[in-house]
Amino acid sequence: MPIELIIPIVIALLVIITIYQGLCIVQQSQTVIVERLGKYYRTLSSGVNIIIPFIDRPRPMRWRYTMPGPNGQTYVRFTEITNIDLRETVYDFPRQSVITKDNVVTEINAILYFQIVDPMRAMYEIQNLPDAIEKLTQTSLRNIIGEMDLDETLTSRDTINNKLRIILDEATNKWGVKVNRVELQDINPPRDIRDAMEKQMRAERDKRAQILNAEGQKEATIRESEGRMQQAINHAEGERQAQVLHAKAEAEAKLLTAEAEAQAIRKIAQAVEGSGANPAQYLIAVRYLETLKEMTSGKDNKTVYLPYEASGVLSSLGGIKELLKQS
Repeated sequence: MPIELIIPIVIALLVIITIYQGLCIVQQSQTVIVERLGKYYRTLSSGVNIIIPFIDRPRPMRWRYTMPGPNGQTYVRFTEITNIDLRETVYDFPRQSVITKDNVVTEINAILYFQIVDPMRAMYEIQNLPDAIEKLTQTSLRNIIGEMDLDETLTSRDTINNKLRIILDEATNKWGVKVNRVELQDINPPRDIRDAMEKQMRAERDKRAQILNAEGQKEATIRESEGRMQQAINHAEGERQAQVLHAKAEAEAKLLTAEAEAQAIRKIAQAVEGSGANPAQYLIAVRYLETLKEMTSGKDNKTVYLPYEASGVLSSLGGIKELLKQS
């Protein structure tokens, strides 16, 4: 090939390479930090951007990736990236041993959700952002758990999550990072502690069962006594009402008897009217005769004693005889 053709081809290739290197395509939700001659120049937005080759150069960032491995284990891999992801990122930190306030060694692993809001500060304010966030999370978690007992740690996950999120958010604000959420996945105390806690929970359940049983018996006794008391009240009320009704019946009977006697006296008075006889003596004599009949109704009554006043009443029997004749 003649040299006259080689030179234009080389020039064309250099132009194509220069243009290719001058074009920087950034995907959506990503950004690129560009340095010009080793100094920060600008931050590229998503889309097609033009830079000067060999003068402008994207600044790489060291990033952390978690990869699944065999037997459920996870492996951490670090790599350098030029496109910084602005979406929310999830970090699954491995288990770590922490000591509670009551000196119990516990294994805890956490998940962290954070987002880069200022790529420039995330690039220049911290050397290794993912590693720094991981170490900050571990030390903050140890400090928080060290102020709590084991029982409080197991029952206060929300409290721990909120405290840890606030601490991390304040510390990472300088790095251009926003911590949105922190979650504790597992809290695993030692085996002997778990066995002791299981026995304690079993004893607590038995205690609650006994308390509920005693309260049930107490309630049943109270209900039974209340039933007996109500029964006695109802019985007394029934007897009272029966006595009232009986008294009313006796009163009505006496009233009817009195009305009958009054009517009888009126009829006797009408019968003896004009004869000069006394109807009261007639009634008294009748009562004495009835009483005398009752006194002599027994088999063993041989002698009957009459009061002295009865002689006067008996003397009126002749008048009664005359009254009956006139009637």
